[in-house]
Amino acid sequence: MTSQFSRRALICGSVAYDTIMVFQGRFKEHILPDKIHMLNVSFLVPQMRREFGGCAGNIAYNLHLLGDVGLPMATVGKDFGQYEDWMKKTGVPRDHIKLIDSEHTAQGFVTTDLDDNQIWAFHPGAMQLSHENQVGHAKDVAIGIVAPDGRDGMIQHAAQFAAAKIPFIFDPGQGLPLFSGDELRAFIDQANWVAVNDYEWQMVQEKTRLSAQEIAGKVQALIVTRGAEGSVIYTQGREITIPTAKPKQIVDPTGCGDAYRAGLLHGLLHGLDWETTGHIASLLGAIKIESRGTQNHTFTAAEFERRYQASFGRQLTLKKAG
Repeated sequence: MTSQFSRRALICGSVAYDTIMVFQGRFKEHILPDKIHMLNVSFLVPQMRREFGGCAGNIAYNLHLLGDVGLPMATVGKDFGQYEDWMKKTGVPRDHIKLIDSEHTAQGFVTTDLDDNQIWAFHPGAMQLSHENQVGHAKDVAIGIVAPDGRDGMIQHAAQFAAAKIPFIFDPGQGLPLFSGDELRAFIDQANWVAVNDYEWQMVQEKTRLSAQEIAGKVQALIVTRGAEGSVIYTQGREITIPTAKPKQIVDPTGCGDAYRAGLLHGLLHGLDWETTGHIASLLGAIKIESRGTQNHTFTAAEFERRYQASFGRQLTLKKAG
């Protein structure tokens, strides 16, 4: 493997538009509990914005901020143009973005009320055809991740990573309900690392009937994020507790999990120890939460290093790709 490609990560997952609307009221004042069986409500949403999102897009964006090369592998639709322009502007590669002319790009629509309750609708669109992409089409990658995507694509990409002996993170995310316990166990058997949040971790345990120690015995590390309570990394019989980094302000938690996973990939790409890797991931999540949307935050290497030392009392020099 040549040196210029030694820090490339292949990110299998979704690329999506997120349409966020804000209702200047409270859902509970308009949804009558005794009429829930015949629900018919309408909300005026004077505030609306469209963001660039999807797990693969978000992770690749954050990896780029850290100085690495993340190659998103995703299927998109006929309305991809604006997102493509954004990727060009931000420097995220488009080599493995496959256009499906007959479909729309995956899209999420969310309405949020003044109590931060949310009503989501998600149209998978071209994401359902993610299996048309093949891991083998990407050359000279050191590591991979299987993030939420089309069901068939997630199954096939995990198998393809394993067959190619490319180490990868299994990150089921919101795709968890798509899989049975046996299918999740198969993912775990193929993966090198597993990353879930605390809610997803409960689902994984219920479906697989495997404990943290059992899963950690099958992979190199099991990473469980716990929001404001930090995260825990189970590896080689150890439980490493990673504290949260303090954000300057809490604006929007959407996409923090993807930012955290980009930090994991950065640490793995550069052979960092788990404490340092977890701290980088935690800080990246804290920086993301300070901005609306999933790809609107930015920083320089020097800024990140200063915040790392302020957060954890340790010095860091961000390693560069190449």
